[in-house]
Amino acid sequence: MARRTIMGVYTEANGAASAIEGLQKAGFAGHEYEVLTGAPYPEGAFGEPHSKHRLYFFPIIGACCGFAVALLLTSATQIAYPMVQGGKPILSVPPMLVIMYEGTMLGAILFTVLGIIFESRLPASLPAVYDRRISEGYVGVVVTAPEERLGRAIDALKQANPDVIHDERVRSPR
Repeated sequence: MARRTIMGVYTEANGAASAIEGLQKAGFAGHEYEVLTGAPYPEGAFGEPHSKHRLYFFPIIGACCGFAVALLLTSATQIAYPMVQGGKPILSVPPMLVIMYEGTMLGAILFTVLGIIFESRLPASLPAVYDRRISEGYVGVVVTAPEERLGRAIDALKQANPDVIHDERVRSPR
């Protein structure tokens, strides 16, 4: 079952909203279409479903990993190279706390950056369909569907009077 990507380009936001409405009536699920715009419209302004993210898990997992690595590093170093002086304990907690705090923060930051890359779907796995006019204020509605259902998607996009409909094999105008 081959999948193809098409995009309808609209001058007005209302055209894109009616195209989304037409796609929903034609039976397309929220993960099969996407709105591209250069303007900061609020999420859900075109009637598309709200996207769910799991970004908050990444810093928590990174902090736990960073803490565990820092604890292992500090305790293993002090046990491997013991320097007993005057009967003091081999594992000295106050200096370990500084290293564990820094390790926790480093792990949280690194995993947050990885989470942003992952949640932003970078690098793109699907062939890109793009029109340069989107960055000039136009609105694009991208539909990725099986070829059997693509005719219904094109009909739904055409009912909203697009400026142009691009196929994944067609390059955008300059």
